[in-house]
Amino acid sequence: MRPPRIVTLLAAAVGVILVFAVGSILLRPPLPLITRAGFDRPAISPNADGEDDIALFEYSISRPATISLSLVSEGGRRFYFRQTQARDDGDYSVLFSGVVDGFALEGETVYGQIERRLIPNGAYTWWLEAEAENGSTMSENGALLIERGDTPLPIMSEFTISPNVFTPNQDGVADRVGINVYLEKDVERLDVFLIGEDGIRIPISARVEERDYGEAGRHLFDYEGGIDLGVDPPPDGAYRVVALAQDKVGQRIRMEGLLMIEAGGKPFAEIKPQVPGVDVAFGVLPYDENLLSDAGALGEFLPQPDDTFSLAYSQQITVPLGHMLVFRMTIENYGKVPIRTSGPPPGTVYQQEQLAGTLGYFDESGVWRVGIQCETSVSSFPYRWAVGSDAMLQNVYDEASENIFHYLPAGERAVVWGAIRMTEVKARNPQNCWAGLIHEDVAISLRNNHVGMRSIMIVDPAGGAAN
Repeated sequence: MRPPRIVTLLAAAVGVILVFAVGSILLRPPLPLITRAGFDRPAISPNADGEDDIALFEYSISRPATISLSLVSEGGRRFYFRQTQARDDGDYSVLFSGVVDGFALEGETVYGQIERRLIPNGAYTWWLEAEAENGSTMSENGALLIERGDTPLPIMSEFTISPNVFTPNQDGVADRVGINVYLEKDVERLDVFLIGEDGIRIPISARVEERDYGEAGRHLFDYEGGIDLGVDPPPDGAYRVVALAQDKVGQRIRMEGLLMIEAGGKPFAEIKPQVPGVDVAFGVLPYDENLLSDAGALGEFLPQPDDTFSLAYSQQITVPLGHMLVFRMTIENYGKVPIRTSGPPPGTVYQQEQLAGTLGYFDESGVWRVGIQCETSVSSFPYRWAVGSDAMLQNVYDEASENIFHYLPAGERAVVWGAIRMTEVKARNPQNCWAGLIHEDVAISLRNNHVGMRSIMIVDPAGGAAN
């Protein structure tokens, strides 16, 4: 019985393919793993003078392989330029400037990690080694002379981070990190950045100074977590601070330090309405001499006013001379981080001519305070109070300054109240007065400025109101 025609044709085709394959092998054996390799010149002088600074190394491999390119000195020391790097089959070329993987000389101590360094002057044997996927290996070698290449390393003799614990939340405490780098020579690149657990680089900009970029000497880097630009800082955790200095030849030094980020986040707070239509409740009370405060000591505190003021809805409030303009408001921390505050406490009563500094409470960077201002005030929000009573605030001890700081926790509300004793009839009468929420040395946001404005008429019982 004869086989089907199709089977016969398939068998014939397979036979032809086998004969062709065997013939190809016999006529053209497999190519060597490395088909060519070598430098385009016998010597280089890597000193960045523009003459013979670099050489071109070219090679070809016939199959995918892992390659290493190294130079061996006359004394037998091996320096790697490329080490165990995967390559597909094909032609390759690379420029060689004499800079190899980092190394230290015998007996040498270097401040920092040497990532890339100029190979010492001398005669070398270069080796290109390749290992194919099937385990077969091949190597090629030749000679290369390195001369006039003595170049000092781009040493950073100082690298400091202060503070090491960083809380980017605009509270005025450890809000910024300063990184100091001192370069012993001019460099082509100087980069400072953070690296977190995710491996992503976060660049840190140099402070604007009189020294040029990369110039030898001291360089200062200032980092606030990006919060001053309105963006969230990196997540809390441990970060490496890395500084890389690289010279014109390509030598590179790396310095590293540790930085902890804690309690990071953009602070947010605002004045909440007391009742519908009333942001700040104002009223009038007679003055008591026991409420007098000065720089020596605070007087008695005014009790917290009731929830309702008889004049809360009045567009104009009349204050007899010598009486107190009293206010009550609510502050909400609606952010994700606590906000720091400072006194005087709620319930403090100011005399009309007094300022917060008069009572010994001066401006503090990063502190949040409630303020009252009138049209005739001699400064911005001269009367200021903490954003909560002691019962609402958390106390935090700062080891660096040995101070206790006070915070309104995230998500909390606090009632703030106080008074100004009106002791002088101003030329402008009536005048407008209003409240604000001040983030000292940072900002007074538009939504927290000119809040609860009221017209205030001061009346002298002896002689009426001045107009």
